[in-house]
Amino acid sequence: MPRWQTCSRIQARSCPVDADPLLLGQRVLAILETGLRTATYKLATLMALTDHCVEHLPADPDDALDVPIPDLAHRVLELYWPQIRPFEGHELRQLTSTDSRGRIIDAASELWTSVGQRNKSVEYVRSYAPAEYGRAIDSIGLCLAQQPLYRLQRLPGSSVSDPFLYDDSFLHDKVSRKALLQNDFAIVLKPGVAHGMARLAGLLKPTLEMMWVDDIRRMNKSFLYDEVPDVAGHLFGRQRSALDPVREPFKEAFGARCFYCDRALVGNTPIDHVLPWSLVGIDGLANLVLACTRCNGDKSNALPALDLVNRVLDRDRAGLESIADSLQWPTQYNRVVAAARGIYRAHPRGAPTWAGYRQSTRLDIAFPPWWVNPNVAQLSV
Repeated sequence: MPRWQTCSRIQARSCPVDADPLLLGQRVLAILETGLRTATYKLATLMALTDHCVEHLPADPDDALDVPIPDLAHRVLELYWPQIRPFEGHELRQLTSTDSRGRIIDAASELWTSVGQRNKSVEYVRSYAPAEYGRAIDSIGLCLAQQPLYRLQRLPGSSVSDPFLYDDSFLHDKVSRKALLQNDFAIVLKPGVAHGMARLAGLLKPTLEMMWVDDIRRMNKSFLYDEVPDVAGHLFGRQRSALDPVREPFKEAFGARCFYCDRALVGNTPIDHVLPWSLVGIDGLANLVLACTRCNGDKSNALPALDLVNRVLDRDRAGLESIADSLQWPTQYNRVVAAARGIYRAHPRGAPTWAGYRQSTRLDIAFPPWWVNPNVAQLSV
């Protein structure tokens, strides 16, 4: 029986010293900043790890967490998927070597080309072309084990690992699939690390994105200059036009009104991520709403009030699935639920949340969200 079903009261427990969020963040950034990054793979791996922690946060802050390497590979593929298409007429380089684009980019590009569904999500490609998707995940997973996961905890020039995130003793640059199978194709985050990384998500992910943009400019300086617009938008799929197909079906299903303030919408008003992109990158329909320009700008990347998340999860699921089928766009409902639980559990009681235009409320959880049955949408407050 899951632990959250047997708990009778909340026990306040602190993270182990090594997993203190501030110290953890400092150690992660030290690894990235104390040397020249030759590829964006470490950044992608850390972003994928952070999202996994948010969506699979253990009930006990001190618990370890298994992270399946194929799950990481899927998340890394999602990160690189919108980056494959040309930018300003050029193919972006993701590493400094002139010999190859790199195994992860090659695997993503081969999948992109083979399925011929370049405007579809990775979730759709997984169901549309499972064999091709499986080959890409296998290749990316092996590369993750042999490169970024093996090197992520090593200071530049050091032959000794400092395993403060996970045990990497079985990893090396020629590790085989057989060896990975013997370790369940997973790494295990040390006690408290998952909770610490989830607490850091709102700061760590934007920092990693900024580093990624800087690296891309450095690796593509022959044609990327300061005046080139919205490199971050291209890298991380935040162009407003990418969400345009959702607008009209949402208006038909839910009405042409702002989800937050119920004002009538006029023209091409924004599509908003209820759980902000800066915390968890979920483009599924279950995390998207119509918003007026005023509310969208005021909310920005703020943590939404729990009542708003309950409302978005309580929408007509059959209607969402119908839209998903017509657009071939996943709802990712269960992923949104998991991410919401992780985000709010990782935030301290009393944290400010956005409750509407120029309105805020303090996070006050009477019953922890992880006590909620996974089949029930609403998060208890």
